[in-house]
Amino acid sequence: METSNHNVHDQGLVSIYDRLTNSSVLKMVVIFFLTSFMLIPMSWIYDLIQERRQREESVTKEIAQKWGRAQVVSAPVLAIPYSYWEETLQKDAEGKSASVKTLANDWIFMLPEKSDIKVSVTPETLNRGIYQSVVYTAKVSIKGNFNKPDLSALRIDGNTVDWKNARIIFGVEDIKGLSLSPSLYFAGNHYTLKKDNSIQGVFPNMLEAAPIGLGEDDKVASTFELNYEIKGSKSFNFLPLADQTKLMVEGSWSNPSFNGGFLPDDRKVGQEGFQAVWNIASFGRKLPQQWIGLQRIYNFADIPLSREDMIMTSEELSNPASQSSVATDTDMVQVNFLPEVNNYQKTYRVAKYGILVIVLTFASLFFTEIIKKQRIHILQYILIGIAMVVFYSLLLAISEHLGFNIAYLIASIATVSLIASFILMITQQKKTALLFGMILSLFYVFIYVLMQLRDYSLIVGSIGIFIILAVLMKLSTKVNWYTFDRQ
Repeated sequence: METSNHNVHDQGLVSIYDRLTNSSVLKMVVIFFLTSFMLIPMSWIYDLIQERRQREESVTKEIAQKWGRAQVVSAPVLAIPYSYWEETLQKDAEGKSASVKTLANDWIFMLPEKSDIKVSVTPETLNRGIYQSVVYTAKVSIKGNFNKPDLSALRIDGNTVDWKNARIIFGVEDIKGLSLSPSLYFAGNHYTLKKDNSIQGVFPNMLEAAPIGLGEDDKVASTFELNYEIKGSKSFNFLPLADQTKLMVEGSWSNPSFNGGFLPDDRKVGQEGFQAVWNIASFGRKLPQQWIGLQRIYNFADIPLSREDMIMTSEELSNPASQSSVATDTDMVQVNFLPEVNNYQKTYRVAKYGILVIVLTFASLFFTEIIKKQRIHILQYILIGIAMVVFYSLLLAISEHLGFNIAYLIASIATVSLIASFILMITQQKKTALLFGMILSLFYVFIYVLMQLRDYSLIVGSIGIFIILAVLMKLSTKVNWYTFDRQ
């Protein structure tokens, strides 16, 4: 009698256990927590992508240090020395203050009235292992003229100006990019620009011509022409200094990005190259047309001025502390020579949809389990989830060697084949495995299409998810959930 009661009790426990393990509600709860747990390995994928991207950036910087960093080009500046009497108070031996006059020297700086710049850029890619860096060689021609200085506005006596020792100065961001000395023609005379420290602090690296010997009769109202060749990497930057600037940049690169404080008035971009033209007036220039005293003209931070960076930089520049007469990256014309395909950026964008693909896959697997009346253990859910996370690791590794598109195709085929064959081993039904493989392939195709659309990815993605949700809702009405739990 006692044995019979014990068997009945065991059967009751088994029945309760079966109901719990077979409960669709409990399985959905477990799948929810499993999906949340998958955020951990996905975060590892994000870190891995960032690590490889930083490695690429370090290699790019190493190449740039040897070839030439991002360059900044501007029109030359005319520097004219003058002298003035400086009055100071000094104490004598008796402690009485007395006024003492000393002769001091300073500089008048003048910006061009007009400048016409033509730049021909030849970008190329340099390889270091599996990484590539975009570098360029630019041929620059700058023509323009200076106007006569307004000494009365500067409150300077013309007799104190040393016209004979006037100089043309020119700034270079990375002087290693110059392979030959720039050639300068001023008032019909030829000069060679050399590095000199007689004037410091105006440009980061400065070249200047020997004293150009201005006469009293012309007083700097002369034309100039500056020609040189410079090497750089990643971006070409131009700082407009003249009262009226015309800039034309052309190059053999099919994927330029025009950023900075000015967009081109006219542009042509094709497979063979690009050409862009800017006409810039001095209304937005921070510097006056002429000033006295040493003053830094610009500070270059080499910021990649994408849309997000522009918003961030504008907020920073809105602070009163940053509003000065020193030009920054956002006061320049910037032409970025972007790689044809940024594998890390695309892989990161795909990985951002990773948790969505996992959710949709688990949902499809759950409905397959219900409709086909084939139990799938939670451990098998975990293995499928891990396989989907490994997809992003495969995508990242293969894209470094074969490019993003081929890597996406190989990684998606490998993942779909692995999971579909796993479903076949579980269910022993080829039709079910094939159907699930098609559903998973559809998800990967959907994500790839979103990657290509860019500006329309949000609306297409929202509509796609809405349709998928509608399909799942329709399928849920075909299932008798209470009957399923009692099976």
